[in-house]
Amino acid sequence: MLFPTPDLTAADRRVLEQVDQMRAALRHSVSASPTKWTAGLRKFLTADAVAASNSIEGFKVATVDVEDLMEGESEVDISEEDREETLAYQRMMTYIQTLNDVEDFTYSKGLLNGLHWMLQGHRHSVRRPAGQWRKGPVYVTDARDPSIAAYTAPDALLVADLMQELIGWLNESDDTHALVRAAMAHLHLVSIHPWADGNGRMSRSLQTLMIAREGVLAPEFSSVESWLGRPGNTWEYYRELNDRGSHYQPDQDVSGWIRLNLTAYHQQAQTVQGRLARSGRVWNCLAGFADRQGLDERTVTALHDVAMAGRVRRSRYQHAEALSLQQAQRDLRDLTAAGILQPVGRTRARYYTAGHQFPQDALDIAQTPMALTYPYRA
Repeated sequence: MLFPTPDLTAADRRVLEQVDQMRAALRHSVSASPTKWTAGLRKFLTADAVAASNSIEGFKVATVDVEDLMEGESEVDISEEDREETLAYQRMMTYIQTLNDVEDFTYSKGLLNGLHWMLQGHRHSVRRPAGQWRKGPVYVTDARDPSIAAYTAPDALLVADLMQELIGWLNESDDTHALVRAAMAHLHLVSIHPWADGNGRMSRSLQTLMIAREGVLAPEFSSVESWLGRPGNTWEYYRELNDRGSHYQPDQDVSGWIRLNLTAYHQQAQTVQGRLARSGRVWNCLAGFADRQGLDERTVTALHDVAMAGRVRRSRYQHAEALSLQQAQRDLRDLTAAGILQPVGRTRARYYTAGHQFPQDALDIAQTPMALTYPYRA
């Protein structure tokens, strides 16, 4: 038995309508923006989702470090465990993003276990197998006292039937809004807890996959994993899950869960809109600066990364502009000599931050925080 999808309240429908409007506007803005802006934003949002979802599970890697790892950078100052978890999650998310327009797509046991292997294969063991349903009990322990089980998942003997029911539900179509179905899929999977480990990230990834399959926006623009990973939101996320009870009780009203997810969709859309607009303003500001200084237009890419992310590495700049190693090194060396950039570290671990001649107005735009509205507040 799965949780019944609750009827939406008038407030829910109003918030969902606003989300649809913002996502439609965002789709138009993305299509109308220069490719360099949107390509950089896509990479940032993917990295931010990976960093946020992993942080919920205790793997703390900054978004800018995830971006560097995604670029193939090896000299990133993080633990080997955090590196493995980050790269595994990034590979799985990259595959999920490619499934958005597969014509003969279907949900299956093989698909879900395959995704789980991408995520957890590096931790596979007899006791905690990856890519297959668990064979024993699994608990979510209380963050304040690990001797207390905040949630006990269904008996392992029930998992196969519950997952078969869930897969059937995933392949059905009804008139429920796709974002609501994605939120319900997240709840179903995290409540069944079918694997020995990685259930939280798999459940959030399933929600992202369903949003990708909806086709309105690329998944990196719609995923709520970044929103869930913010500390206060993570607390609300766990509180809402805890409200479901200490055992699997699907015959209950989960309106609160839907409200949490609609809030997440709404505020994430606000966040992406704000970052896209800010990114464009920073780019235009830096393009004007480069023109006045007689810099090559391509260097704006490096300066934009410094303004928006706080730093740039040679490899990232080289790949973004399809440059040779020598050309990328020469550009960064010239920017450093002009005082626009400042190198940090030596040899392969080196990255560049803003120098004393970096345009302050671009930094001011990039560093101005935006305000989010709470959609259920009149």
